[in-house]
Amino acid sequence: MRKNSVKNRRINDEVQRALSEIIRSGMKDPRISPLTSVVAVEVAPDLKTCKAWVSVYGTPEAGKDTITGLRSAAGFVRSELARRVNLRNTPEITFYLDDSIAYGVEMSRRIDEVTAADDAARAARTEEGTDEDTV
Repeated sequence: MRKNSVKNRRINDEVQRALSEIIRSGMKDPRISPLTSVVAVEVAPDLKTCKAWVSVYGTPEAGKDTITGLRSAAGFVRSELARRVNLRNTPEITFYLDDSIAYGVEMSRRIDEVTAADDAARAARTEEGTDEDTV
């Protein structure tokens, strides 16, 4: 099976869906944040290994604690995955912290700040009657 084949993408999607459900409903570890989402999953073509990128909304410490909790519960997660997804081999799961959602929220906040500052400067120029944008 090739890495980007239709079958591999379907397996990735199914494993991602199952991991999301397992983390959301099956985990009792207090280190795992309830605001955890599985962003991406990459299952190797031989079905032996799986990389799962997990995003945690909150502080960086919450993200580190969640990854620590998930890594310690990897055996439980793998057994639950075997029950929910019918694969020839159940892959060994490696969890990685993905901060792309937090990065996107931060960039959006910065863009909003710059836009507000531009609007304030434009309003100040308009009040003075020296608005170059209307010329």
